[in-house]
Amino acid sequence: MTVSTTAPARSAPPRRWTMYASPARFEHLAARLAPLCWAIALLTGLAGLYVGFFVAPTDAVQGEAYRILFIHVPAAWLSMVCYLAIAFWAVIGWVLKVRMASRLARALAPSGALYTALALWTGALWGQPTWGTWWVWDARLTSELILLLLYLGYIALVESIDDDRRAAQAGALLALVGALNVPIIYFSVRWWNTLHQGASITMTAAPSMAKTMLIALALMTVAFWAHAIAATLTRARALSYEQEADASWLTDDNRSE
Repeated sequence: MTVSTTAPARSAPPRRWTMYASPARFEHLAARLAPLCWAIALLTGLAGLYVGFFVAPTDAVQGEAYRILFIHVPAAWLSMVCYLAIAFWAVIGWVLKVRMASRLARALAPSGALYTALALWTGALWGQPTWGTWWVWDARLTSELILLLLYLGYIALVESIDDDRRAAQAGALLALVGALNVPIIYFSVRWWNTLHQGASITMTAAPSMAKTMLIALALMTVAFWAHAIAATLTRARALSYEQEADASWLTDDNRSE
């Protein structure tokens, strides 16, 4: 009777998302996802602009001016979502000492600031023919302006501190406090008597928009989301290159351009 001395093959351990807390593994993931997200952003953005500006019907009340909302609404949504994401990743990086989480928070900030500025600008373009003025100190507009200042303050704070750990801690504290402004933005049209119209799409009622309008808005929302992910991954990779230039994993052979 022969006894086999060969050890049974072990199955590979299941992959976990926590494995991407490693800058080297995150680099490989981001290098593959970023180009895909850039492509999705470009294609859905072009399709959304075409449907929104050339296919969707003219609004019976607002006329052609309403079409700016296909840019304004996704930008406003992403301005709030990005700040909450910054607060989430910044706190994870601060509490659990995860470098990539802090870098994700830092990488999100420029895109969030861009979306907030775009929401304010397109809101002014819509408000001028609708309200007869470029700006009013409306609760929704004022809280959105505060959000832009919070973004700029976060970026200035983390960039002004040379030590990465101290910058991450200070940025996390500011992001956590500033996140209290996001529900104020969202619920401002319910809490106060504002000029800003209420949401056209809610979870509790059927949409009040035509089907082609909804398609255009959905396409533009996907485009903004894909852009946010692609830009964040690209910036996070750049931060890793900058902060870990001497790391063993970061070589010409491992770096994916």
